[in-house]
Parts: sequence; C-alpha cells; structure tokens
Amino acid sequence: MKSVTTLLLALLFVVLQPGLAHAKEYQEGKEYQLLTTPQPTSTGDKVEVVELFWYGCPHCYDLEPQVQAWLERKPDYVELVRMPAIVGPRRELLAQAYYTAELLGITDRIHPALFEAIHKKNMKINDEEALQAFFIEQGVSAEDFNKTFNSFAVAVKMNNARLMTRRYKISGVPTIIVNGKYSTGAKLAGSNEGIFEVVDYLVEQEHAAAPADPAVKQAGQ
Repeated sequence: MKSVTTLLLALLFVVLQPGLAHAKEYQEGKEYQLLTTPQPTSTGDKVEVVELFWYGCPHCYDLEPQVQAWLERKPDYVELVRMPAIVGPRRELLAQAYYTAELLGITDRIHPALFEAIHKKNMKINDEEALQAFFIEQGVSAEDFNKTFNSFAVAVKMNNARLMTRRYKISGVPTIIVNGKYSTGAKLAGSNEGIFEVVDYLVEQEHAAAPADPAVKQAGQ
C-alpha cells in the first residue's frame, strides 16, 4: 500500500512539474517599479489597473491588441482605468477627445477608431475642427461634440489626468499602474506581452493582500 501511495505521489509531481516550472516570480526594480508614494485609486474594492497612454504614441497603438486580450480574461475583481497621459499642451487635444467619448458613452467605438485614424490611415487630427470632423464621421452630431468637448465635466477629468500623470512620475507611455503602487511597461517587462504577465502577478499580490469583505466574513461565521 505504501509503494502505491509513493507511486501516486511521484506521478502527481510529474504532472504538476511543468506548471511549476512556468510559474514566474517578478522582482521590484527589474520587471516593475514601486511608486515612491502610493496613489489613491478610484475602483472601490476592485484592484485598479491604470493604462496611461497617448493616441499619438505608436507604442500605445501596438499595445492595444494585448490590452483587449487581457480585458477578455481578467478576473472580475480587477478594473481597467484608461487615462491619457498629459505631460504638456501637445497632449491635451487628444486627451480631451478621450474624455469626450467617455462622457458620450461611446469609448468602445471612438477609442480604437481614433488609434486607427492616426496610425493606420495617417489622418492629421491636430485641432478641434479636425477632431470634430472625426467625431461626426463616427456618428456624433456637431452639437453633441461641441457641448461635451467644452464641458465642465471634461475639464474636471482633464485636471485629474494632469495631476495623476505628475503624481505617477512616468517616464513615457504606455505605462501601467497597478493599484496605485506599482508601475511597469514594455521596457521593464521585456515585451508588450510581458507587460500583462507582470500585471497579472501584481494583481494577484494585491488581491491576496486585500482585507476580506466584512459582509462575506460575517456571513461565514
């Protein structure tokens, strides 16, 4: 009986070994950085993943397929927050475009279309008039665009993006911030695909460290 148990354990080890071999451990300072000062998050009890990007950045455009693939498989306890990185006046127009689309409830349509327009169709969207024409092509009326683009709500979101871009102290885009504590990108992670492997690792660290939901804990008592 003892020999059978030993054999079963040995077989179990062989089955599990490939999975163990591929389990990765990432290190601070190598694949990710710890933010000097932890920053507030906006996703309640979910683990927040912030993608800092700029529509004019080819690397951000190249990352989009990985972002979409990750969104399909991410756990329910994780929430993605896209944030245009505003590091100067040149970035403001397209950041304003993102928040206009967000407030109009058409981010899923405008976000990929704007990347495609700039990087695949080589469209020059350098002023408000050109941006308005782009939104009209996407089925948004000129009135709705103007009212939203120049709204107080968009101005508030822009101010927050400027503030958080400074506080995250990013050196470039795309940069991913996990739960206001860690940052990573292709240079640190080694590739675009590697970014989300590191993100998954950090997300699990944060999820495991999160306090148990009091309501769930009380129900289990």
